[in-house]
Amino acid sequence: MKPLQEGLVDAAGFIAGALAGYAVGRLLGWDIFSEGYTATSIGAILLVGIGGGAGVQLARRFARPRKDS
Repeated sequence: MKPLQEGLVDAAGFIAGALAGYAVGRLLGWDIFSEGYTATSIGAILLVGIGGGAGVQLARRFARPRKDS
C-alpha cells in the first residue's frame, strides 16, 4: 500500500472509531467535555481513545490486499 493511501486509511479509521467511542459514551450518559476530571469524563476519554485505536486496526484490516486462495 502506498504511504499516502495508508495514511488516509489510518486517519479515516481513527476518526470513525473515535466518533463511535464518543457515541457510546454519550449513550452511557458520559460527557467528555464536562468540567473537571470526573470518573465519567475520564471514562469517556478512554472510550474515544480505545475507539480510535480500534478504528485504525479495523481500517487497516479491511484495506489490506487479500490473497486469493
